[in-house]
Amino acid sequence: MRIATWNINSVRMRAGLLVRLDEIAAPDVVCLQETKVVDELFPHNAVADLYPHRHVRGMKAYNGVAILSKLPFTATGGRDWCGREDARHVTAKFAGGVEVHNFYVPAGGDVPDPGKNDKFAHKLDFLGEMEVWLREIASPRAKRVLVGDLNIAPLEADVWSHKQLLDVVSHTPVEVDALARVQGAHDWTDAVRYLAGDNKQLFSWWSYRAKDWRASNRGRRLDHVWVTPALKSKLKSFEILPDARDWPKCSDHVPVVVEIDT
Repeated sequence: MRIATWNINSVRMRAGLLVRLDEIAAPDVVCLQETKVVDELFPHNAVADLYPHRHVRGMKAYNGVAILSKLPFTATGGRDWCGREDARHVTAKFAGGVEVHNFYVPAGGDVPDPGKNDKFAHKLDFLGEMEVWLREIASPRAKRVLVGDLNIAPLEADVWSHKQLLDVVSHTPVEVDALARVQGAHDWTDAVRYLAGDNKQLFSWWSYRAKDWRASNRGRRLDHVWVTPALKSKLKSFEILPDARDWPKCSDHVPVVVEIDT
């Protein structure tokens, strides 16, 4: 299974880019975040030839997640978090018992203080609920893949400047610690870091605010693929596609693709 995760930042605006992604990386499964469309308006016709199997959970203008696949699967829903129906989680089960969980973790706003910023408090609450739930379902035999825009760059090599971003939302110690607890809740392996090591600088997001994103290269690795212990030894390869940041009407995120021998 070649599985891609991509915050597409409006699937109706960028559905055509999924064709280019297929030409370059040929994923079997694409997990999208920030689709920004209600289910009945999802552009199924634009992707049906590539991905005949689809499971979408969306809302108008915000959030939204989807699993698109060349491989058949059983749609298994998705949970609501923090008492909100805001389409941040969708799940599917594939042949051989492989479960895919696609998440869009809240960004958290600009101020890394839950007492002053409700968005940041929501992010921490969301991560806390993820941790509790994953501990409840954890099983050493489970074949699970967790992907998505987790909106946290946990390692020093996941950001352009560890020192300068320590008090910037997405790399603060409180977020990194919360994400570590989520990862530990099911003994997840970060597939990209398992294959690349912890020291190579890797990014999957560059701000639209940069006049020349390549020249400044102030990126962060916000998009992740994790696997449970039963799949760790099955990890084969990964690709991050920075050139996608230059595609027409590009997202500020780029696809991350991991190959797993399922």
